[in-house]
Amino acid sequence: MQDEKLKIGPHEFSSRFMIGTGKYDTFPLMKEALEASGSEIVTVAVRRVNLDNPKEESLLDYIPKNMTLLPNTAGCATVDEAVRVAHMARAAGMTKLLKLEVINDPETLLPDMVGTIEATKILVEEGFVVMPYMMQDPVSASRLVDAGAAAVMPLASPIGSGQGFIDFSFIKLIVKRFKGVVPIVVDAGLGAPSDAALAMEIGADAVLINTAVAKAKDPVLMARAMKAGVEAGRMAYLAGRIPRVEYATPSSPTQGVVK
Repeated sequence: MQDEKLKIGPHEFSSRFMIGTGKYDTFPLMKEALEASGSEIVTVAVRRVNLDNPKEESLLDYIPKNMTLLPNTAGCATVDEAVRVAHMARAAGMTKLLKLEVINDPETLLPDMVGTIEATKILVEEGFVVMPYMMQDPVSASRLVDAGAAAVMPLASPIGSGQGFIDFSFIKLIVKRFKGVVPIVVDAGLGAPSDAALAMEIGADAVLINTAVAKAKDPVLMARAMKAGVEAGRMAYLAGRIPRVEYATPSSPTQGVVK
């Protein structure tokens, strides 16, 4: 069975594994992991990029040329900050794709959903293809879709925690309500390939992973493992898993058995 492309706004992608650029020990190591991931979308925190002096070494110099940049507004605590950073990315010639983050609680790093919805409305009107980072909240997902979001990005668990899914019931509900309306990208907290596979098995369209790769003992090998996890989970979703039943059922049919 041939899989369809992942469509986000006017863009199409074959890979459903998006990867980040933060927390690597060196830029060369980051580049090697990005290449191993097979990803086609790489997210970059605009505030980490030196846009004032293009002659200085930049992480952008180490991003493979075949990858699509997904600038993000990491570090923005208010709507005004997020909008301003989005404009900086566009002025620097980056794509109109934008991962929107509005986070003003430094302890939990949970998204401010009121600010995120407001910023989405503003940025969509200004021509950005907005992919907002959000809570596991179907109501907020609905508001973001109404605001024109090109995708929604619910967290699995807190950023960088590696906890995987603490409870994925609400993400399953987001998938149920919005599958086919906008892509659902599970973002934040995934720690292992099994987490990535589960996200895809429950119907997410893609995952975005950073810390679990960058801070692994072997980031390059972990990037390959995450790629395999995403692909396995997607195939399992397309294949359709068997239903769970309360009691055992025989693997061999009982009808027509010679007695």
